[in-house]
Amino acid sequence: MEQPSRNTPQAGPRRAPGQVPEQESATVYRAAPRRSTPPAVVVLRRLRKLQQVPGPRLTGLGCGLLSMLAMLTTGVLDDLLLDGSSVVYGLVFLVVCVGGGLWVRPNDLITAPISAPIAFTVGLQPISGGEGGFGPQVIAVFTQLALQAGWLYAGTATACLVVALRKVLVLSDRAAARRRGASGGVADRGGSTGPGRGIAP
Repeated sequence: MEQPSRNTPQAGPRRAPGQVPEQESATVYRAAPRRSTPPAVVVLRRLRKLQQVPGPRLTGLGCGLLSMLAMLTTGVLDDLLLDGSSVVYGLVFLVVCVGGGLWVRPNDLITAPISAPIAFTVGLQPISGGEGGFGPQVIAVFTQLALQAGWLYAGTATACLVVALRKVLVLSDRAAARRRGASGGVADRGGSTGPGRGIAP
């Protein structure tokens, strides 16, 4: 009488608990969407690189005086060479606002957007076209301010944006430094109380 076969089908290779097969893991990896970096993070990273470039660090007074000198020089040259072109004057003002926001010291960041409108007004005097005494000159300057208000607002807003981004970077650097200091202090306390550091007899 024949004995029934006791051979059972062999099971495949066992997997450790929680282990995902290679095919499944590859499928999951391919299906996972790539996360795009937000534009604000990209801007902050580029601004951080610009901050690391060595350059002058102006005080609040220095930032205001340099901005006024730059715009006054631009106004004189614009009047002599370009017959008072408002486009050239506005573009230079944007560059001055960005430079002031980047070069002012972290403790004097607020002075960059404050000095920008003052510098814009001072530089308008050569190209305002006013003639006569003090009164007509003032009226001509205010007339140019009304005509070029778009450049004034754009430059001041640019300075505010640069200063705000720098302030965010300064606060993040301070928070990171505090975290590093706290972690270093915990590590030092843990090492001083570790084994093998008992008091010698």
